[in-house]
Amino acid sequence: MGSIELPIQNGTHHEIRDMSYYRAPSLFQPHRCRQAIRDWRAGLIPAMNGCFLGITSPAVALFVAPMGFDHVLVDWAHSNCNTETMTQMVHNIAFASEGKSIPWVRIPGHEHHNIGYVLDAGASVMIPQIDTVEQARQVVSSAKFGMKANGSRSAPPFRLLPGVTDGVIDSSKTIHQNLNEQAAVCIQIETLEGIRNLDAILTEVKDIDAVWLGTLDVRVSMDLPHNGGRGGNEPEWLEAVDLFSSTLAKHPEVVWMGFAMGDDETFKAVAKDKAIVVTSGDVFGLMSLVGDLARSKQLLASLSNKKSDVETNGKA
Repeated sequence: MGSIELPIQNGTHHEIRDMSYYRAPSLFQPHRCRQAIRDWRAGLIPAMNGCFLGITSPAVALFVAPMGFDHVLVDWAHSNCNTETMTQMVHNIAFASEGKSIPWVRIPGHEHHNIGYVLDAGASVMIPQIDTVEQARQVVSSAKFGMKANGSRSAPPFRLLPGVTDGVIDSSKTIHQNLNEQAAVCIQIETLEGIRNLDAILTEVKDIDAVWLGTLDVRVSMDLPHNGGRGGNEPEWLEAVDLFSSTLAKHPEVVWMGFAMGDDETFKAVAKDKAIVVTSGDVFGLMSLVGDLARSKQLLASLSNKKSDVETNGKA
């Protein structure tokens, strides 16, 4: 289930997996996203290709889920979404994709309970604006169960029904130890301070699976033009990005997650070295309506002008 084998040039076979390969015993549980990341590092799977949902609508999540994205990222951080809506979106992504799409949720802030809500819903979690070791330690602790994992996450008594949805992958471990190994944790670095502290963060705080460089926020924090988050060529900006990249390279157990868009060459340059990419999104598709509107206005205006010419010539 969830994989096929395709021949490659040297006559051997390479396994191509969709994300249902990494589903848990129940879709109410998070996927084995941490294992998917490890498999990317081992060269077993290509980068995970995802969709960004900036509009927190269960109907949109249900529409996108069967399309075949490896993951779908719900942006709870910049919306008026409540916990129930977020949970329904996560369930729609997991169930309507039949486990083929991994749900991710970016939470608002660092709050312990929000991290728990996302993980309880069955998603992997992204935490924004991590600047310090202490902040990173706090959010990772909120995502883990038990002293061995330095965890402070509360065990939900009825999120998983005993004997129904609490099946385990590794029977030698408890359900909570299994869950610690399933959902991934991604931190967002969104300030120059965060970039400068990233080496210490990744050295001192274990169980961070991925890092996202929030280029829009970093540029705003540096008092640079935001450029829609597309970066720039200011010396201080290039220095900051180089520091981020070189720091992440020192920690191969942690992968890079981020956007990858643009023409073919730009896409390949931006996607290079990323394990988890976002290549599309509801808000980007809707923004294309602006271009559609401008084009249709021009075409309709040209038709109106031709009609006016005919009428004018007829009267003459």
